[in-house]
Amino acid sequence: MFFKAVERRDDLGKRNNAVLLYSLHVWTIAEIEIRKLRKDPFELIMRAVQPILWLLVFGEAFGRLRAVPTGHVSYLAFLTPGILSQSITFISIFYGITIIWERDMGVLQKFLSTPISRSAFILGKMLAASVRAFAQAVIICFVAMGIGVHLDWKIGHIVGVILTVILGAAFFAGLSMVLASLMRTRERMMGIGQLITMPLFFSSNALYPISIMPTWLKVVATMNPMSYLVDALRGLLLDMPYHLILDWGVLTSAILVMLFLSTRLFRYRMAS
Repeated sequence: MFFKAVERRDDLGKRNNAVLLYSLHVWTIAEIEIRKLRKDPFELIMRAVQPILWLLVFGEAFGRLRAVPTGHVSYLAFLTPGILSQSITFISIFYGITIIWERDMGVLQKFLSTPISRSAFILGKMLAASVRAFAQAVIICFVAMGIGVHLDWKIGHIVGVILTVILGAAFFAGLSMVLASLMRTRERMMGIGQLITMPLFFSSNALYPISIMPTWLKVVATMNPMSYLVDALRGLLLDMPYHLILDWGVLTSAILVMLFLSTRLFRYRMAS
């Protein structure tokens, strides 16, 4: 009995060490990306210009039409989580280009030759994309408040927004890395990124509620992960009806699928 207890304790200790080592590897990759961001924060400011223009021009113009049912909030407020989701998607969906560039420069092969597992490497990249998306979210939220949008700042809602931004950015960064593994060149990746971003945006509930969509578009919107990102952010930021457990469940499941596919594809298509 004594020896079995010692063996069980040793096994538990090994598992804990493995989890800690995996977490350390994930953080190492994420920290490298965060250091790059700290050296060039101007990139984030430039990337924030487009969503801010969307919010100011599109939101103000369509808000005057009063053609979209937005519940108890103005169209500008209704649009803010949609534009925030657009920004998260756009900043993450082109993340695969960085991976291709690192492979072309030989940096990726050096990372993959270290003891860091491929899944830890990919998860670290997803986490780094979340940091970039979070910085964008802060900028957009402050701009929205500056033009009169009232956002809900309860502590629980702020935590929920941060977690939702992390989940959304991690999924789209994972999707981008899957596409990068399939496309293999920056030109192809840029083309496929531009091809899917706008359909993802317009077929979601970012600009208008799903209830006013035609039936075929409702089906597409229901299968679009961006709809769940928008739904969670809209509910948390504006205190509108939402389905947080479903939204987080879909995004988490999608992240796990992207992590699995990226890990498999990196082994065969990006390691050489």
